[in-house]
Amino acid sequence: MSHETPATDRPLTTALAAAAGMAGHAPSVHNTQPWRWTVLPDALELRVVRDRRLSAQDPEGRLLAISCGAALHHARVALAAEGWTALVERMPDPARPDLLARLTSFTHTGADPDAMHLVQCMQVRHTDRRPVSDEPIPDAALDDIDRAANREGVNLQILDDTQKIQLASAAQQAAAVEAGNPELLQELAYWTSRAGTGTGLPPEVLPEQAPQTTVPGRDFGRPGTLPIGPGHDRAAVYAILWGSEDEPDSWLRAGEGLSAAWLTATRLGVSLVPLSGVVEVDGTRQALRHILSELGFPYLSMRLGLADPTHAGPPHTPRLDVAQVVDTSAVRDERP
Repeated sequence: MSHETPATDRPLTTALAAAAGMAGHAPSVHNTQPWRWTVLPDALELRVVRDRRLSAQDPEGRLLAISCGAALHHARVALAAEGWTALVERMPDPARPDLLARLTSFTHTGADPDAMHLVQCMQVRHTDRRPVSDEPIPDAALDDIDRAANREGVNLQILDDTQKIQLASAAQQAAAVEAGNPELLQELAYWTSRAGTGTGLPPEVLPEQAPQTTVPGRDFGRPGTLPIGPGHDRAAVYAILWGSEDEPDSWLRAGEGLSAAWLTATRLGVSLVPLSGVVEVDGTRQALRHILSELGFPYLSMRLGLADPTHAGPPHTPRLDVAQVVDTSAVRDERP
């Protein structure tokens, strides 16, 4: 990223629009990208787009809010890379539940080198559902990923062998429940057949057959074209992202924590795959609460590992055009 021109020479609104555009790289459930940004002269607002909600899979909107939280964290990091810090108001107006966050009170504190590095990670981060290599993750890397989530106010529980088996059992049970839900299967078919729309999951990112993993991944209802290779996940680490509350604002923070953990993992060369199926079914979500000793509420489970370096990974999922997710009409007449 070039910084020959000081960030202070760029109008704030230019930085806000750029950060909102960069937030489009954020992960979202089934690549639904359920967010829309509004750039104002002195604020940046994040709204949820309920037309891209998974009504059968995510009726409470938990994954919807987590996805939007990941975009919020991406935008915050992009602003920090340009030297801007902001006051973040989460769920600022009870009368407007679709307004998830507002960034205001901007101050210029100088470009953050760590944030600049994470912006680069945004552009290379992707979901690799192949089995990971047999090389274990260094403990220091796991500690860094854990700390990144903690800084956003959420916890990352690394599972021991017994807990891993409990997670696998819960994931299998959740998959069986969801396989019997025709509306959910129809919804899944819709989001895996969205070629050319800028959203959804193309065949290139879905495994051509079910990988041999201890904890099963989602059955997308159709084979993809991603070769999975011969590997297993013997060296994979499984974790649960959790917090002390189970409310919309805590789901938003969970997404911020997921983004922070994932970008840090990307920086360290660690593959991260969210496993949301197990939190989508009430009974299996309660099983995860039991794994957490009832200390809090699970937001998401995940697999961590080092990708097989000998085979090319999947491509990036498509993205909506910036004009479709960033509204700059309120500042369009401003001149740099």
